[in-house]
Amino acid sequence: MSLTTNEPAPADTTVGALRADGHVQRSVKAEIRHNLLERLRSGRPRFPGMVGFEDTVLPHVERALLAGHDMVLLGERGQGKTRLIRTLAGLLDEWTPVVAGCEINDHPYAPVCVRCRRLAAELGDELPVTWRHRDERFGEKLATPDTSVGDLIGDVDPIKVAEGRTLGDPETVHFGLVPRTNRGIFAINELPDLAERIQVSLLNVLEERDVQIRGYALRLPLDVLLVASANPEDYTNRGRIITPLKDRFGAEIRTHYPLALDDELDLIRQEAAVAELGAEVPDHLLEVMARFTRLVRDSTAVDARSGVSARFAIAGAETVAAGAVRRAALTGEQDAVARVCDLPAVVPTLMGKVEFEVSEEGREQEVLEHLLRRATAETFRRTLGGADLSGLLDKFDQGAVVESGELVPAAELLRRVGQVPGLAKIVQRLGMSGESPGQAAAALEFALEGLFLTRRLSKDVTPDGQGGTATYRT
Repeated sequence: MSLTTNEPAPADTTVGALRADGHVQRSVKAEIRHNLLERLRSGRPRFPGMVGFEDTVLPHVERALLAGHDMVLLGERGQGKTRLIRTLAGLLDEWTPVVAGCEINDHPYAPVCVRCRRLAAELGDELPVTWRHRDERFGEKLATPDTSVGDLIGDVDPIKVAEGRTLGDPETVHFGLVPRTNRGIFAINELPDLAERIQVSLLNVLEERDVQIRGYALRLPLDVLLVASANPEDYTNRGRIITPLKDRFGAEIRTHYPLALDDELDLIRQEAAVAELGAEVPDHLLEVMARFTRLVRDSTAVDARSGVSARFAIAGAETVAAGAVRRAALTGEQDAVARVCDLPAVVPTLMGKVEFEVSEEGREQEVLEHLLRRATAETFRRTLGGADLSGLLDKFDQGAVVESGELVPAAELLRRVGQVPGLAKIVQRLGMSGESPGQAAAALEFALEGLFLTRRLSKDVTPDGQGGTATYRT
């Protein structure tokens, strides 16, 4: 999460100056409610970067925040739960005052820890104040079986005890992650993986809004929004959220994978680091990856309970881009433009991201290769299904044989095919300008593959240790 700011921190450095400027103390939930309502009224983005949740998940999140509810997000892996949780920090005030040096971000008007209460009594209006940016008010923890109560809530600090303080002194406490996120948002990812006895330590945080540490006579009222994520599979089988803790969350919200193909495409374009790799991946190949991902999710050969993450499509697009970059480096091509010949490499790359049914053991690669061909064929039918490809087919009717492959440069592929009447229209239908040989070759090779998949051409594939070659003929 970036710590960049739009506005400089206010200049007030004491609680007296803060009061003189008319600062009003608000709870975290009131702060979020106020800022969310302001964005709803103005139409400004509330959850930047979230794709496909606008009419389903986000309205439920907004209601939960307006109601002041802690919430748990339920969804399969790779549905954007953590991304959504991290956007919540953007609804906090940009800057908030805290007592200088406080470990738990006490508000200068109402400090709660022993140290800050003592300082407030001693210094009065001269109590020093510092400012924290909203990005610093978000904390998160991945729940693991070895997470302890000390990690989350706190424990006795042996160093402070060794300095001569007594064990009963509240200032010997080393605060855990939750108190250190006081007056902010704390997220627990994969909550069911947290041991049940550790989940018990969160009960007071959610209901009484305080913490208990090792039997200390210490009541520490916390001001925190607690958000958790959970996988429904873990929720019911491998681990579970204990019933009293579930009851204390105000809202339980289900997430989902993109419902529409366009949303899947938007997600790939937003998340895949294609531009950073220095390659161009044409829209028709991104569409193939989006369709491929959706076909894998719907396949009966895949364990639907584990889901197929959005990272599947993102990694696939990046692998295709990397193939184009590799070809350009090896062959000296000026522009790295991805082609159909870069698609087969995604199958072994992505196989580890999919959980198959037991009955499909040994057929994993075959299943994915079949689904990739289906995705390519569906994309071809949508983009070039009604196009006039007679100029290309005529060449094969005259006995042409075209060999392509992962290491065949774009200019060489175009030379082997020769002049194709109507190629400019094919390029245009695929949404490219055709200004570079790479784009023209990408369009041409996609048309060849589509004609093969629709049984108008034949293709022989020969592994050759350099990515394989594909020979198209009638």
